[in-house]
Amino acid sequence: MVLLSPSIGGLKKLLSVCEAYAEEHGLIYNSRKSELLVFEAPKQQPRSVPPVSLNGVALKIVSCFKYLGHVVTSVLRDDGDIERERRALSVRSNMLVRRFARCTNSVKVTLFKAFCQSFYTSGLWVSYTRRAYGVLRVQFNNAFRMLLGLPWRCSASGMFAEARTDDFHAIMRKKAASLLRHLHGSDNSILTMIAARPDCPLQRHWVATVINNTNIRL
Repeated sequence: MVLLSPSIGGLKKLLSVCEAYAEEHGLIYNSRKSELLVFEAPKQQPRSVPPVSLNGVALKIVSCFKYLGHVVTSVLRDDGDIERERRALSVRSNMLVRRFARCTNSVKVTLFKAFCQSFYTSGLWVSYTRRAYGVLRVQFNNAFRMLLGLPWRCSASGMFAEARTDDFHAIMRKKAASLLRHLHGSDNSILTMIAARPDCPLQRHWVATVINNTNIRL
């Protein structure tokens, strides 16, 4: 469970409601595993953060945490989550190379699509460095080369074209287009609000990705 509040006072009030609910239903929140993250304003850092307690125990203040597998940071940068995805891609691709080395190329391509093209939460990547994004792309290309036993210096675009499968940029464009379609077709109040704001960073990034004009923040 995640609680969001624009102020410490509001957060304490939300926690008091949760504590009352837990006590009423015979539940206990684990204070040791609960954490507090303060989002920083651009070029500003909080000078002091008042203590926030849960069940009488002060919560630990952290600079990042994982929520549903996605890495969230206090500065709202996505380099950490991209690195998480790169490591996961490396593990999955190495597993495919070891276990399916004797399979045909068509089987390998099918497995690659199933295990290495998901890019979990990639639609939320908006603020990241060119280096972090480039390292993930190189890892993706190298994984495909290793799986098919291709030369180290072969053309990335050529090998994907010969295998008739999407390359890294094509996958990201398709994901962005799918997210835009779902965003503008949803009846959810929050998504409707985002869809009505073309200047929203998420929507601007998706549109830029679709037209292959991504503006990567350095």
